[in-house]
Amino acid sequence: MLTLSSKARLNQTFKTFINFESKFKIQLMDDVLLLTDRVKNTLILGESHFREFKSALEGRPDNKKPRQVKSICADIGEALVSFANADGGAIIIGVEDDGTITGIPHSEDDVQAMLNSINTHVYKGQQLPLNNVNKLILDGKSILYFSVNKGTTMIYQLPDGRCVRRKDRTTIPASIDQIQFERQEIKSREYDSQYVDGAIVTDLDVRLLQGIADQYIKGLSIERYLQQIGLAEYAQNGLRLKRAALLLFATDIDRWHPRCQVRFLKVKGNSLEAGEKYNVVSDDIVKGNIFELVIKSWEHLRSYLAYKTEFGTNSQFEQKYIYPEDAVREAILNAIAHRDYSIANAIEIYIFNDRMEIKSPGALISTLTIKNLYELEGSHESRNALIARVLRENKLMRELGEGMKRIFSLMQKQELKKPELYSNGLWFRVTLSNKNHIHF
Repeated sequence: MLTLSSKARLNQTFKTFINFESKFKIQLMDDVLLLTDRVKNTLILGESHFREFKSALEGRPDNKKPRQVKSICADIGEALVSFANADGGAIIIGVEDDGTITGIPHSEDDVQAMLNSINTHVYKGQQLPLNNVNKLILDGKSILYFSVNKGTTMIYQLPDGRCVRRKDRTTIPASIDQIQFERQEIKSREYDSQYVDGAIVTDLDVRLLQGIADQYIKGLSIERYLQQIGLAEYAQNGLRLKRAALLLFATDIDRWHPRCQVRFLKVKGNSLEAGEKYNVVSDDIVKGNIFELVIKSWEHLRSYLAYKTEFGTNSQFEQKYIYPEDAVREAILNAIAHRDYSIANAIEIYIFNDRMEIKSPGALISTLTIKNLYELEGSHESRNALIARVLRENKLMRELGEGMKRIFSLMQKQELKKPELYSNGLWFRVTLSNKNHIHF
Protein backbone atom coordinates (compact mmCIF):
# COMPACT_ATOMS: atom_id res chain seq x y z
CA MET A 1 0.00 0.00 0.00
CA LEU A 2 1.37 3.41 -0.97
CA THR A 3 2.06 5.93 1.78
CA LEU A 4 1.00 9.57 1.38
CA SER A 5 4.61 10.58 0.68
CA SER A 6 4.94 7.79 -1.90
CA LYS A 7 1.73 8.89 -3.59
CA ALA A 8 2.95 12.49 -3.65
CA ARG A 9 6.26 11.44 -5.24
CA LEU A 10 4.40 9.27 -7.75
CA ASN A 11 2.04 12.14 -8.63
CA GLN A 12 5.00 14.52 -9.01
CA THR A 13 6.80 12.00 -11.24
CA PHE A 14 3.66 11.60 -13.36
CA LYS A 15 3.28 15.40 -13.69
CA THR A 16 6.95 15.70 -14.65
CA PHE A 17 6.48 13.01 -17.31
CA ILE A 18 3.35 14.73 -18.66
CA ASN A 19 5.19 18.07 -18.81
CA PHE A 20 8.16 16.44 -20.57
CA GLU A 21 5.86 14.66 -23.02
CA SER A 22 4.03 17.93 -23.78
CA LYS A 23 7.30 19.79 -24.32
CA PHE A 24 8.57 16.96 -26.51
CA LYS A 25 5.42 17.06 -28.63
CA ILE A 26 5.70 20.84 -29.00
CA GLN A 27 9.36 20.47 -29.99
CA LEU A 28 8.46 17.68 -32.40
CA MET A 29 5.82 19.86 -34.06
CA ASP A 30 8.36 22.69 -34.32
CA ASP A 31 10.78 20.36 -36.13
CA VAL A 32 8.24 18.77 -38.48
CA LEU A 33 8.40 20.39 -41.88
CA LEU A 34 4.75 20.69 -42.87
CA LEU A 35 3.92 20.32 -46.54
CA THR A 36 2.85 23.96 -46.80
CA ASP A 37 6.23 25.03 -45.36
CA ARG A 38 8.04 22.75 -47.78
CA VAL A 39 6.22 24.33 -50.71
CA LYS A 40 6.85 27.88 -49.43
CA ASN A 41 10.57 27.07 -49.13
CA THR A 42 10.51 25.65 -52.66
CA LEU A 43 9.08 28.94 -53.94
CA ILE A 44 11.83 30.86 -52.14
CA LEU A 45 14.53 28.66 -53.68
CA GLY A 46 13.19 29.15 -57.21
CA GLU A 47 13.37 26.95 -60.30
CA SER A 48 16.35 24.62 -60.73
CA HIS A 49 17.41 21.15 -61.84
CA PHE A 50 15.04 19.88 -59.09
CA ARG A 51 12.15 22.40 -59.22
CA GLU A 52 9.72 23.71 -61.85
CA PHE A 53 6.86 26.22 -61.65
CA LYS A 54 3.94 26.37 -64.10
CA SER A 55 1.23 28.98 -64.40
CA ALA A 56 -2.41 27.91 -64.73
CA LEU A 57 -3.11 31.15 -66.62
CA GLU A 58 -2.40 32.45 -70.11
CA GLY A 59 -2.88 35.67 -72.09
CA ARG A 60 -1.82 39.28 -71.77
CA PRO A 61 -0.98 40.61 -68.30
CA ASP A 62 -4.20 42.66 -68.22
CA ASN A 63 -6.38 39.89 -69.61
CA LYS A 64 -5.39 36.56 -68.06
CA LYS A 65 -7.61 33.50 -68.48
CA PRO A 66 -7.41 29.84 -67.44
CA ARG A 67 -5.07 27.67 -69.52
CA GLN A 68 -6.46 24.57 -71.24
CA VAL A 69 -6.58 21.62 -68.85
CA LYS A 70 -5.00 19.22 -71.37
CA SER A 71 -2.01 21.57 -71.72
CA ILE A 72 -1.49 21.72 -67.95
CA CYS A 73 -1.81 17.93 -67.67
CA ALA A 74 0.81 17.53 -70.40
CA ASP A 75 3.15 19.85 -68.46
CA ILE A 76 2.69 17.80 -65.28
CA GLY A 77 3.32 14.47 -67.01
CA GLU A 78 6.39 15.74 -68.86
CA ALA A 79 7.92 17.34 -65.75
CA LEU A 80 7.41 14.28 -63.54
CA VAL A 81 8.77 11.88 -66.16
CA SER A 82 11.81 14.11 -66.74
CA PHE A 83 12.50 14.39 -62.99
CA ALA A 84 12.09 10.63 -62.44
CA ASN A 85 14.56 9.97 -65.28
CA ALA A 86 17.10 12.35 -63.70
CA ASP A 87 17.51 13.01 -59.97
CA GLY A 88 13.91 13.51 -58.81
CA GLY A 89 12.16 16.84 -58.29
CA ALA A 90 8.94 18.78 -57.87
CA ILE A 91 6.51 20.77 -60.05
CA ILE A 92 4.05 23.33 -58.71
CA ILE A 93 1.00 24.37 -60.74
CA GLY A 94 -0.48 27.82 -60.10
CA VAL A 95 2.83 29.64 -59.75
CA GLU A 96 4.64 31.97 -62.17
CA ASP A 97 8.29 31.52 -63.17
CA ASP A 98 9.36 34.13 -60.57
CA GLY A 99 7.59 32.27 -57.74
CA THR A 100 4.49 34.52 -57.60
CA ILE A 101 1.40 32.54 -56.59
CA THR A 102 -1.44 33.19 -59.07
CA GLY A 103 -3.52 30.12 -58.26
CA ILE A 104 -5.72 27.77 -60.25
CA PRO A 105 -9.08 29.33 -61.31
CA HIS A 106 -10.39 26.06 -62.77
CA SER A 107 -13.38 23.95 -61.71
CA GLU A 108 -13.04 21.07 -59.27
CA ASP A 109 -13.45 18.58 -62.13
CA ASP A 110 -10.60 20.25 -63.99
CA VAL A 111 -8.40 20.21 -60.89
CA GLN A 112 -9.15 16.53 -60.43
CA ALA A 113 -8.11 15.89 -64.04
CA MET A 114 -4.80 17.65 -63.30
CA LEU A 115 -4.23 15.52 -60.19
CA ASN A 116 -4.99 12.41 -62.23
CA SER A 117 -2.38 13.33 -64.86
CA ILE A 118 0.07 11.14 -62.92
CA ASN A 119 -1.85 8.25 -64.53
CA THR A 120 -3.21 9.71 -67.76
CA HIS A 121 -0.03 11.44 -68.94
CA VAL A 122 2.52 8.70 -68.32
CA TYR A 123 3.18 5.67 -70.52
CA LYS A 124 0.50 3.02 -69.98
CA GLY A 125 1.39 0.54 -67.25
CA GLN A 126 4.13 2.67 -65.68
CA GLN A 127 3.85 4.01 -62.14
CA LEU A 128 5.99 6.98 -61.21
CA PRO A 129 7.94 6.87 -57.90
CA LEU A 130 5.81 9.67 -56.42
CA ASN A 131 6.27 11.44 -53.09
CA ASN A 132 3.44 14.00 -53.16
CA VAL A 133 0.29 14.71 -55.17
CA ASN A 134 -1.52 17.46 -53.29
CA LYS A 135 -3.87 20.40 -53.64
CA LEU A 136 -2.94 23.19 -51.23
CA ILE A 137 -4.12 26.69 -50.34
CA LEU A 138 -1.36 29.31 -50.13
CA ASP A 139 -2.06 33.03 -49.76
CA GLY A 140 -5.73 32.26 -50.28
CA LYS A 141 -5.09 30.65 -53.70
CA SER A 142 -5.22 27.01 -54.81
CA ILE A 143 -2.06 25.37 -56.10
CA LEU A 144 -1.07 21.79 -56.96
CA TYR A 145 2.18 20.26 -55.69
CA PHE A 146 3.71 17.13 -57.22
CA SER A 147 7.06 15.59 -56.25
CA VAL A 148 8.76 12.44 -57.50
CA ASN A 149 11.85 10.41 -56.59
CA LYS A 150 14.64 9.39 -58.94
CA GLY A 151 13.64 6.21 -60.79
CA THR A 152 15.69 3.16 -59.80
CA THR A 153 14.25 0.32 -61.87
CA MET A 154 13.31 1.74 -65.27
CA ILE A 155 13.34 4.69 -67.64
CA TYR A 156 9.94 6.43 -67.68
CA GLN A 157 8.12 7.49 -70.83
CA LEU A 158 5.31 9.80 -71.92
CA PRO A 159 2.04 8.39 -73.34
CA ASP A 160 3.36 8.58 -76.93
CA GLY A 161 6.48 6.60 -75.98
CA ARG A 162 8.86 9.55 -75.87
CA CYS A 163 11.44 9.69 -73.10
CA VAL A 164 12.61 12.95 -71.53
CA ARG A 165 15.08 13.87 -68.82
CA ARG A 166 15.69 16.95 -66.68
CA LYS A 167 18.86 18.94 -67.42
CA ASP A 168 19.39 22.09 -65.37
CA ARG A 169 16.12 24.06 -65.80
CA THR A 170 14.97 22.40 -69.01
CA THR A 171 13.49 19.11 -70.18
CA ILE A 172 15.43 17.38 -72.96
CA PRO A 173 14.80 14.24 -75.09
CA ALA A 174 16.48 11.05 -73.88
CA SER A 175 16.79 7.47 -75.08
CA ILE A 176 13.39 5.79 -75.51
CA ASP A 177 14.81 2.34 -74.88
CA GLN A 178 13.33 0.61 -71.86
CA ILE A 179 16.21 -0.21 -69.52
CA GLN A 180 15.92 -3.07 -67.09
CA PHE A 181 18.60 -2.37 -64.52
CA GLU A 182 20.63 -5.24 -63.11
CA ARG A 183 20.17 -6.18 -59.47
CA GLN A 184 23.42 -4.54 -58.30
CA GLU A 185 22.54 -1.30 -60.09
CA ILE A 186 19.10 -1.19 -58.47
CA LYS A 187 20.77 -1.70 -55.10
CA SER A 188 23.33 1.03 -55.75
CA ARG A 189 20.72 3.52 -57.03
CA GLU A 190 18.54 3.03 -53.95
CA TYR A 191 21.35 2.96 -51.39
CA ASP A 192 21.63 6.64 -50.46
CA SER A 193 17.85 7.08 -50.13
CA GLN A 194 17.24 4.20 -47.69
CA TYR A 195 16.25 5.00 -44.10
CA VAL A 196 18.66 3.98 -41.34
CA ASP A 197 17.18 2.71 -38.08
CA GLY A 198 18.75 4.10 -34.93
CA ALA A 199 20.34 7.17 -36.55
CA ILE A 200 19.51 10.53 -34.94
CA VAL A 201 20.40 14.15 -35.66
CA THR A 202 23.12 14.22 -32.98
CA ASP A 203 24.97 11.56 -35.01
CA LEU A 204 25.57 14.33 -37.56
CA ASP A 205 27.94 17.30 -37.57
CA VAL A 206 25.31 19.78 -36.41
CA ARG A 207 27.65 22.77 -36.62
CA LEU A 208 28.40 22.11 -40.29
CA LEU A 209 24.74 21.34 -40.96
CA GLN A 210 23.50 24.57 -39.40
CA GLY A 211 25.89 26.58 -41.54
CA ILE A 212 24.68 24.81 -44.67
CA ALA A 213 21.03 25.21 -43.64
CA ASP A 214 21.54 28.97 -43.14
CA GLN A 215 23.10 29.28 -46.59
CA TYR A 216 20.17 27.39 -48.07
CA ILE A 217 17.43 29.46 -46.41
CA LYS A 218 18.39 31.83 -43.58
CA GLY A 219 16.95 30.73 -40.24
CA LEU A 220 16.03 27.20 -41.39
CA SER A 221 16.56 24.65 -38.61
CA ILE A 222 18.70 21.56 -39.16
CA GLU A 223 15.68 19.28 -38.90
CA ARG A 224 13.70 21.29 -41.44
CA TYR A 225 16.68 21.55 -43.80
CA LEU A 226 17.12 17.76 -43.75
CA GLN A 227 13.44 17.34 -44.64
CA GLN A 228 13.43 20.08 -47.28
CA ILE A 229 16.43 18.62 -49.13
CA GLY A 230 15.05 15.07 -48.88
CA LEU A 231 17.58 13.64 -46.41
CA ALA A 232 15.02 12.88 -43.67
CA GLU A 233 11.31 12.57 -42.95
CA TYR A 234 9.28 12.67 -39.76
CA ALA A 235 7.53 9.42 -38.84
CA GLN A 236 5.52 8.38 -35.81
CA ASN A 237 8.69 7.79 -33.77
CA GLY A 238 10.48 10.97 -34.80
CA LEU A 239 12.88 12.11 -37.52
CA ARG A 240 14.13 9.27 -39.73
CA LEU A 241 17.47 9.87 -41.47
CA LYS A 242 18.44 8.49 -44.86
CA ARG A 243 21.85 7.01 -45.61
CA ALA A 244 22.80 10.07 -47.63
CA ALA A 245 22.51 12.26 -44.50
CA LEU A 246 24.98 10.01 -42.66
CA LEU A 247 27.37 9.68 -45.59
CA LEU A 248 27.42 13.45 -45.98
CA PHE A 249 27.45 14.61 -42.36
CA ALA A 250 28.13 11.77 -39.84
CA THR A 251 30.60 12.62 -37.06
CA ASP A 252 31.62 8.94 -36.77
CA ILE A 253 31.50 7.66 -40.35
CA ASP A 254 32.94 4.22 -39.43
CA ARG A 255 29.73 3.48 -37.55
CA TRP A 256 27.65 3.88 -40.71
CA HIS A 257 29.96 2.91 -43.58
CA PRO A 258 33.14 0.77 -43.34
CA ARG A 259 34.90 2.27 -46.37
CA CYS A 260 34.00 5.93 -46.75
CA GLN A 261 37.67 6.38 -47.52
CA VAL A 262 40.23 7.35 -50.12
CA ARG A 263 43.39 5.24 -50.28
CA PHE A 264 46.59 6.77 -51.74
CA LEU A 265 49.27 4.44 -53.11
CA LYS A 266 52.48 6.02 -54.37
CA VAL A 267 54.23 3.63 -56.76
CA LYS A 268 57.91 3.70 -57.72
CA GLY A 269 57.97 3.45 -61.49
CA ASN A 270 55.26 3.18 -64.11
CA SER A 271 53.76 -0.22 -63.25
CA LEU A 272 52.61 -1.97 -60.09
CA GLU A 273 54.67 -5.04 -59.22
CA ALA A 274 53.83 -7.90 -56.85
CA GLY A 275 55.66 -10.20 -54.43
CA GLU A 276 59.34 -9.43 -53.85
CA LYS A 277 59.18 -6.67 -56.48
CA TYR A 278 56.26 -4.91 -54.79
CA ASN A 279 57.03 -1.24 -55.41
CA VAL A 280 54.46 0.76 -53.43
CA VAL A 281 56.56 3.22 -51.42
CA SER A 282 53.68 4.69 -49.39
CA ASP A 283 50.11 3.57 -48.68
CA ASP A 284 47.92 6.08 -46.84
CA ILE A 285 44.20 6.24 -46.09
CA VAL A 286 42.06 9.26 -45.32
CA LYS A 287 38.50 8.85 -44.13
CA GLY A 288 35.52 10.88 -42.97
CA ASN A 289 32.06 11.92 -44.03
CA ILE A 290 31.79 13.14 -47.62
CA PHE A 291 32.33 16.81 -46.77
CA GLU A 292 35.43 15.92 -44.75
CA LEU A 293 36.64 13.49 -47.39
CA VAL A 294 36.52 16.12 -50.14
CA ILE A 295 38.78 18.44 -48.10
CA LYS A 296 41.13 15.81 -46.62
CA SER A 297 41.63 13.97 -49.92
CA TRP A 298 42.65 17.10 -51.77
CA GLU A 299 44.99 18.25 -48.99
CA HIS A 300 46.65 14.82 -48.91
CA LEU A 301 47.01 14.53 -52.67
CA ARG A 302 48.50 17.98 -53.19
CA SER A 303 51.73 16.88 -51.52
CA TYR A 304 52.23 14.33 -54.30
CA LEU A 305 51.60 16.77 -57.13
CA ALA A 306 54.12 19.56 -56.60
CA TYR A 307 57.39 18.91 -58.41
CA LYS A 308 59.28 22.17 -58.15
CA THR A 309 59.18 25.69 -56.73
CA GLU A 310 59.87 28.65 -59.02
CA PHE A 311 60.28 32.39 -58.49
CA GLY A 312 57.07 33.67 -60.12
CA THR A 313 56.21 36.82 -62.03
CA ASN A 314 54.75 38.41 -58.88
CA SER A 315 58.19 38.14 -57.17
CA GLN A 316 57.00 35.31 -54.92
CA PHE A 317 57.88 31.64 -54.83
CA GLU A 318 55.24 29.48 -56.55
CA GLN A 319 54.80 25.71 -56.60
CA LYS A 320 54.43 24.09 -60.01
CA TYR A 321 52.25 21.01 -60.38
CA ILE A 322 52.56 18.07 -62.76
CA TYR A 323 48.79 18.04 -63.30
CA PRO A 324 46.25 20.92 -63.40
CA GLU A 325 45.09 21.31 -59.81
CA ASP A 326 41.44 21.86 -60.74
CA ALA A 327 41.38 18.77 -62.98
CA VAL A 328 42.63 16.57 -60.14
CA ARG A 329 40.21 18.14 -57.66
CA GLU A 330 37.32 17.59 -60.09
CA ALA A 331 38.31 13.93 -60.57
CA ILE A 332 38.37 13.35 -56.80
CA LEU A 333 34.98 15.04 -56.37
CA ASN A 334 33.49 12.89 -59.12
CA ALA A 335 34.85 9.73 -57.51
CA ILE A 336 33.49 10.62 -54.05
CA ALA A 337 30.09 11.77 -55.30
CA HIS A 338 29.36 9.08 -57.89
CA ARG A 339 30.95 5.94 -56.45
CA ASP A 340 28.78 2.97 -55.49
CA TYR A 341 28.43 3.22 -51.70
CA SER A 342 26.63 -0.12 -51.53
CA ILE A 343 30.04 -1.71 -52.23
CA ALA A 344 32.21 -1.75 -49.10
CA ASN A 345 35.48 -0.74 -50.81
CA ALA A 346 37.49 2.47 -50.69
CA ILE A 347 38.31 4.80 -53.57
CA GLU A 348 41.91 4.08 -54.63
CA ILE A 349 44.33 6.61 -56.12
CA TYR A 350 47.56 5.23 -57.63
CA ILE A 351 50.34 7.78 -58.19
CA PHE A 352 52.80 6.44 -60.77
CA ASN A 353 55.79 8.33 -62.22
CA ASP A 354 53.99 9.00 -65.49
CA ARG A 355 50.32 9.03 -64.50
CA MET A 356 47.66 9.04 -61.81
CA GLU A 357 44.80 6.49 -61.69
CA ILE A 358 41.64 7.23 -59.72
CA LYS A 359 39.53 4.10 -59.20
CA SER A 360 36.07 4.31 -57.64
CA PRO A 361 33.94 1.31 -56.59
CA GLY A 362 31.07 0.43 -58.94
CA ALA A 363 30.66 0.42 -62.70
CA LEU A 364 29.11 3.30 -64.62
CA ILE A 365 25.33 3.28 -64.31
CA SER A 366 23.72 1.75 -67.38
CA THR A 367 22.33 5.05 -68.67
CA LEU A 368 25.91 6.28 -69.14
CA THR A 369 28.65 4.95 -71.40
CA ILE A 370 32.35 5.61 -71.79
CA LYS A 371 31.51 6.84 -75.29
CA ASN A 372 29.09 9.46 -73.83
CA LEU A 373 31.80 10.72 -71.50
CA TYR A 374 34.49 10.82 -74.21
CA GLU A 375 32.11 12.77 -76.44
CA LEU A 376 31.66 15.25 -73.57
CA GLU A 377 27.89 15.22 -73.91
CA GLY A 378 27.42 16.46 -70.35
CA SER A 379 25.36 13.80 -68.56
CA HIS A 380 23.06 15.07 -65.80
CA GLU A 381 22.32 11.84 -63.98
CA SER A 382 23.85 10.66 -60.73
CA ARG A 383 23.84 7.25 -59.08
CA ASN A 384 23.58 8.95 -55.68
CA ALA A 385 20.87 11.51 -56.38
CA LEU A 386 20.61 12.90 -52.82
CA ILE A 387 24.37 13.16 -52.29
CA ALA A 388 24.86 14.81 -55.69
CA ARG A 389 22.02 17.24 -55.00
CA VAL A 390 23.53 18.45 -51.71
CA LEU A 391 27.01 18.83 -53.23
CA ARG A 392 25.62 20.55 -56.28
CA GLU A 393 23.39 23.00 -54.38
CA ASN A 394 26.39 23.84 -52.19
CA LYS A 395 28.36 24.53 -55.40
CA LEU A 396 30.98 21.90 -54.63
CA MET A 397 30.55 19.88 -57.81
CA ARG A 398 29.06 19.54 -61.26
CA GLU A 399 27.30 16.52 -62.74
CA LEU A 400 29.57 13.68 -63.89
CA GLY A 401 29.54 14.67 -67.57
CA GLU A 402 30.07 18.36 -66.79
CA GLY A 403 32.98 17.49 -64.50
CA MET A 404 34.54 15.38 -67.25
CA LYS A 405 34.27 18.28 -69.68
CA ARG A 406 36.23 20.44 -67.28
CA ILE A 407 38.90 17.78 -66.68
CA PHE A 408 39.42 17.25 -70.43
CA SER A 409 39.59 21.00 -71.04
CA LEU A 410 42.12 21.64 -68.27
CA MET A 411 44.37 18.78 -69.38
CA GLN A 412 44.29 20.04 -72.96
CA LYS A 413 45.09 23.58 -71.86
CA GLN A 414 48.23 22.31 -70.12
CA GLU A 415 49.12 20.30 -73.27
CA LEU A 416 48.76 16.98 -71.48
CA LYS A 417 47.47 13.72 -72.90
CA LYS A 418 43.69 13.28 -73.05
CA PRO A 419 42.38 11.50 -69.91
CA GLU A 420 41.68 7.78 -70.26
CA LEU A 421 38.36 6.40 -68.97
CA TYR A 422 37.61 2.76 -68.19
CA SER A 423 34.74 0.87 -66.57
CA ASN A 424 34.04 -2.79 -65.92
CA GLY A 425 31.47 -4.51 -63.73
CA LEU A 426 33.32 -3.65 -60.54
CA TRP A 427 34.84 -0.18 -60.81
CA PHE A 428 35.33 3.01 -62.86
CA ARG A 429 38.76 4.51 -63.51
CA VAL A 430 40.05 7.89 -64.68
CA THR A 431 43.72 8.08 -65.73
CA LEU A 432 45.54 11.41 -65.90
CA SER A 433 48.96 11.35 -67.59
CA ASN A 434 51.83 13.79 -67.12
CA LYS A 435 54.75 14.68 -69.39
CA ASN A 436 57.30 15.37 -66.69
CA HIS A 437 58.04 11.73 -65.74
CA ILE A 438 58.85 12.61 -62.16
CA HIS A 439 60.87 9.95 -60.29
CA PHE A 440 60.15 9.41 -56.63
